[in-house]
Parts: sequence; C-alpha cells; structure tokens
Amino acid sequence: MRYSILGRSGLRVSKLALGAMTFGSGADWTRSEADVRPVFDAYVAAGGNFIDTANMYTGGESEQIVGQLIKSDRERFVVATKYANAIPGSGDPNAAGMHRKSLVRSLDASLKRLGVEYIDLYYVHWWDFTTPAEEVLRALDDAVRAGKILHVGLSDVPAWIVSRAQAFSELRGLAPVACMQLEYSLVQRSIEREHLPMAKALDIGITAWSPIAGGILSGKYTRQQQRNGPVRMDSMQLQALTERNRNIALAVDAVADRLGVASAQVALAWVMAHGVIPVGGATSVAQMQENLKAAELVLNAATLKELDEASAFDAGHPYSMLEWDMPMALGYAGMFDQLDIKHFPSNRY
Repeated sequence: MRYSILGRSGLRVSKLALGAMTFGSGADWTRSEADVRPVFDAYVAAGGNFIDTANMYTGGESEQIVGQLIKSDRERFVVATKYANAIPGSGDPNAAGMHRKSLVRSLDASLKRLGVEYIDLYYVHWWDFTTPAEEVLRALDDAVRAGKILHVGLSDVPAWIVSRAQAFSELRGLAPVACMQLEYSLVQRSIEREHLPMAKALDIGITAWSPIAGGILSGKYTRQQQRNGPVRMDSMQLQALTERNRNIALAVDAVADRLGVASAQVALAWVMAHGVIPVGGATSVAQMQENLKAAELVLNAATLKELDEASAFDAGHPYSMLEWDMPMALGYAGMFDQLDIKHFPSNRY
C-alpha cells in the first residue's frame, strides 16, 4: 500500500479507501459482519487504513460493524463518516439536514455506534440549500474544538459552495475543508470541470465513490456475456449501461488485457492517476486482493491518453472554449505554450 496526504490536513491515508456502505444486513446487496471481516482483514494486511462509512448506511449498522472491526487497534485507522441524511419515516424533520441540531445529534449517535471517542474525517453528506454555510462551518469547527472530530469534509457538494466554504473558513480561522467526496470514474468525469481544478488550487483532497461505475468497468458486463448480447443491470447500479459506457468498459478491458491485469485495476489506477482516492468495496477476499493491486499499477502517459479519449465528455461552456485556437491565441497573445500555467482545466494542454 502507498499513502497520500489528505489535502491540507497532513493526515496520511491509503491510496485506496475501504467503503462500508454494504456492511450490514437486510438486503441482498449487503453483507453481515462475519462476511465482511475477512475482506477487512485482507485490506488491513495490505496496509490499508482508510475506512469510509455514513450514519445512514444500512440504518446505522454499517457504523456498528466498522466499530467492531477497528476496535482492537482503533488508533491505526482513519475513520470517515457522514451526516445530514436520515432514514425516511422517522417523522422528525430535524432528523436530517445540515443544521447544527442535526449535526450534534448525528455526531453523538455516530460516536456511540462506532464506539470511538473521535472521528477522523466528518463529512457533510449533501448540501440541503436551506442551512447557511456559516452555521454549518461554525458547528463543524465547534466539534473540532471539542475533540469529537479531527477534520472536515464535504460530500457531493457543488464546487461554488466548497469554494465559498473554504474562503469563509480561512477568513474566520475555522477548521478548513480537508476533503471532498464525489462520484468519479471513467464513466462519470464531470468533476473535472470544476472540482478537480478547485481541489488543486485550494489543496483539498478528493475521495471517489463508484470508481468502477457500479461494476460497469470491472468487466462483469463485457467479459461474461456476448458483447452484442442483452444488457444486465444490478438493482444498486447508479450508472446506466449505455452504448457509450459499454464502449468505455471495452476500452478498459483492452488495456487490462494488454497489461495482463484485471479491468477493475485499470479503472482504479486511472482514478488514482488523477490524484483521487477511490472508495471501493469487495464481496470476497479475492476481489479485495485483486482491487488492492491497483495501488501498484502505474499507467503511462500514452495509456492515460488512450483512456481519456475513450471516455471523452462534453465539458460544456465555458470550458469548451478552451479547446478553441482563437481564445488561446487572443487570451495569451499567442504565447500559451511558452507560459508556465498551473491548474489549467483542460486535457488538451
């Protein structure tokens, strides 16, 4: 295992995080503690230390299982969890949301379920667009000062809000945003428009959920059936197996075959090559060990370009203008190639 520094925090985390969304019982896609423990042990044996869960995963059971798994050596692990979502049906409108009351009750409940005194990385799970950013950031900072959380994260939040939050934190001397969690894969690259350039400019770490696009990039839909055969979909798959996504999966398969590795390893290595930490799960020890090999896989520039071209997407306005020769000539007086420009949001240059 290799490790990354998480944004501006100084925290050392595995380049591959273990996702615990499926830890629990009650559904055909979830797993009991007995089932996930061997997978967890394989992750730890490889040097993994970064565990990702949330207060509402499997109704809170995920946090309970994570707590049991790390109990014997808690200080070794970087535990990330989230708040702001709640299981529907509680009848309490304040059970969810980002406001201070929700944060206080959710945080205390998570600490109890995890059986820990503090949480290493605490995410706002989503942005409710009703709570002022100032309230959220001050409440998070209070939790940091109380020693209940160490670092602050924002999950699935628009880039303009993250930028504003970071500016407010810096202005007021509050705990900064250390990390964002967002969907990112060869199938879903939209965060390259705003979030990735912003993360580089503001020194914010990024973790990616669904890095193999719900299994699309694992080869399960391209290797186990005729390539022109019927499409199979899983109930938990968030990305549709469109013709575009299927072609991307086939491109990943081609690279994997050429390198003699698994398709999932290529997909995960591509994410890591962009400075992003994939959050991955596994249903077996063998699958976990296979995915962990992605941390050792380095894709060269030609291979990265091949995959980028296979998964090209419309950046939209105004980013599409950056592909035009005229703005480059006029905006940089014809000297773009002679200027050292950092954080330029285009794959062309």
